[in-house]
Amino acid sequence: MRIGLIAAPWIPVPPPNYGGTELIVDHIARGLVARGHEVRLFTIPESTCAVDKEWVLPEAAAPMGFTVPEAQHVLAAYKAFDDVDVIHDHTVLGPAVAAGHKQPEIPVVFTNHNLVTSQTRPLLHAAAAVGSLIAISRDQYSRDPDIEISGVIHHGIDVDRYPFGPGGGGYAMFIGRMNPDKGPERAIRIARAAGMPLKMVVKMWEPGEKAFFKDVVEPMLGPDVDLRLTSTREQTTALLRHAEALLNPISWHEPFGLVMPEALSCGTPVLAFARGAAPEIIDHGVTGWLGADETDLARALQRAREFDRATCRASVEQRFTLDRMARDHERLYRRVIASQQAAAVGYRPAELIASALRPVTRRRRTLAQANITPSS
Repeated sequence: MRIGLIAAPWIPVPPPNYGGTELIVDHIARGLVARGHEVRLFTIPESTCAVDKEWVLPEAAAPMGFTVPEAQHVLAAYKAFDDVDVIHDHTVLGPAVAAGHKQPEIPVVFTNHNLVTSQTRPLLHAAAAVGSLIAISRDQYSRDPDIEISGVIHHGIDVDRYPFGPGGGGYAMFIGRMNPDKGPERAIRIARAAGMPLKMVVKMWEPGEKAFFKDVVEPMLGPDVDLRLTSTREQTTALLRHAEALLNPISWHEPFGLVMPEALSCGTPVLAFARGAAPEIIDHGVTGWLGADETDLARALQRAREFDRATCRASVEQRFTLDRMARDHERLYRRVIASQQAAAVGYRPAELIASALRPVTRRRRTLAQANITPSS
């Protein structure tokens, strides 16, 4: 298949540091290429994902969330992808743009990477009306079952980048944003109650994150807390491989949470509250603990070495790999392509299957006509 991926215009794909959605877009692209598909990515010039890349903005858009550059970016992407078999859109504004600007013969798939809120519901209903909507967890979908989705596809990670580790470091870990949803202050209290040092790798860029740190977290710091505001993926992974457990005391219904399978891939059990997608990732009592409160998680942390680290790793190899995620998307793409063809020409089932599997000759076009810049 020829697949056009549209990333948001804020962060490169893959992200140099923080950026869960951009990491997933990179993983989908790599997984699909490995399965023999032709993938093109509409992104920003800073992206290094190893597929054909195109863009219209000269650099990453700022401030993040500003609608004018995002609209310009998405409009150009739909214009550029006029010769693919399927478009997979990972932007917020994509559904609204697609309603009036997508090619009618090209099916569009949208992934909702965000929490379902009163603000996002209209866009999600629009996505389901003009294309196929993917949820990233059953919990995310449950926030509004009236939104019609085409499937739930859990994220996958490149397990080779998160190798198995022996633990034994004598410390717990926290990885996340410096805000109350992620619970860095709760992680400090839990580790302290368990009598275990805590290493924290924290993203703290935005004014609200800095204010929360100053008002709440900074007064709690002590010699038992190792706070790191900068850390490469390799450095963070090395810490995870030797950590006794990952603390993930979130207070919101997080749609997925990549840090959990990343930790499990390293053999590190995850201790979290039973919120969001955590129960879909953690096997309670086997690969981690779904606690009722901070006291419950502190007790589990004291017993962290009782979890079998090999079982934690195996759970990811079975359920959360990059290849599994690519296969799930591949099946969905074939289904929506076949459905689109059936609606357009009324194929009989046998003809429909044959057409969905048949390579399509690529139509040539001139990038300059679309004002699109291809990568080298």
